[in-house]
Amino acid sequence: MNHMTTYLKNKVLTDNLRTTPVYVALFNGELEVEQLSYARQLASFILPNSGQTSNDADILFPIAAENWGSITHIGIFDASTAGNMLFYCPAEFAKTIDISSQYKIPKNYLIVRLK
Repeated sequence: MNHMTTYLKNKVLTDNLRTTPVYVALFNGELEVEQLSYARQLASFILPNSGQTSNDADILFPIAAENWGSITHIGIFDASTAGNMLFYCPAEFAKTIDISSQYKIPKNYLIVRLK
């Protein structure tokens, strides 16, 4: 079998994104940003419905003290450093973060959907 029921999709999302802390990371292609002012951000998610969930509040990254480059991908990890990557996808659009810029993911914009 290769099709998950909606119940199982919702359970997987709940077990991995709601019952334990998860952290959002920013990437330049395949490499996570590594500047001193950068840090993964804790995120929380709404109760999954129909195999989908989204962040329940804005996710604000620190104001960049260095050039972070072009943010092209977003990842979700189970730890604030190192850890296991749970999800990874292209950002909706690439955004260059220069000194004094801040990356923000608005509420409900980080959608995680299981197909």
